[in-house]
Amino acid sequence: MRILLVEDEKKIGDYLQKGLEEAGFRVQLCRNGLDGYHRAITESFELLILDVMLPDIDGWQLLQRLREAKHSTPVLFLTARDSLEDKVKGLELGADDYLVKPFAFAELLARVRSLLRRGLRQVLPDELQVDDLLLDIPRRRASRGNSRIHLTGREFTLLEFLVRHRGEVLPRSLIASQVWDMNFDSDTNVIDVAIRRLRAKIDDPFPTKLIHTVRGMGYRLDIEEPC
Repeated sequence: MRILLVEDEKKIGDYLQKGLEEAGFRVQLCRNGLDGYHRAITESFELLILDVMLPDIDGWQLLQRLREAKHSTPVLFLTARDSLEDKVKGLELGADDYLVKPFAFAELLARVRSLLRRGLRQVLPDELQVDDLLLDIPRRRASRGNSRIHLTGREFTLLEFLVRHRGEVLPRSLIASQVWDMNFDSDTNVIDVAIRRLRAKIDDPFPTKLIHTVRGMGYRLDIEEPC
């Protein structure tokens, strides 16, 4: 589970990042609103935790821009602004929860887990399908037609990521951060090798090819429309 934390107070940000990571989450910490907005738009997260008072753009503006862009990722406001008007404003802008500082970390963790469970029930189906490719998410199984495809754990995670972003051009850097949780080094070909191995199992034995290279940009999974 990836969480984007946007918090400009260094001690609080570092404390929350460390605590959430120790609880098993992967946390990306941003210290101003513009960086947070860019991350939220260009990367995939299961939850956003936003302070209200931020440099550049505040948490209200950040959330408003995300909702206007049709981003439905759950948002938890974490702020010292404790008036009823502020809470109502946050919820009306599209926040899913509102926690006032100071807070107990145990309460924050409980709210985070509750929001993630709610989000998973709402948006993550048990099966994903593109053409005759079927992914059984709970069982971590893949098949095309009547043929079972045997994948490693990492290959399944990569394929699931591609399928969930069907039709999108995914840069190597994004694939590296989402699937391998690492910064992309342009000198390494780990992404290309992994895609090549996945193609050998997913595409090579079948007439319809699903994984496509977009030169100079990355990879895309979809059914190619005939010219």
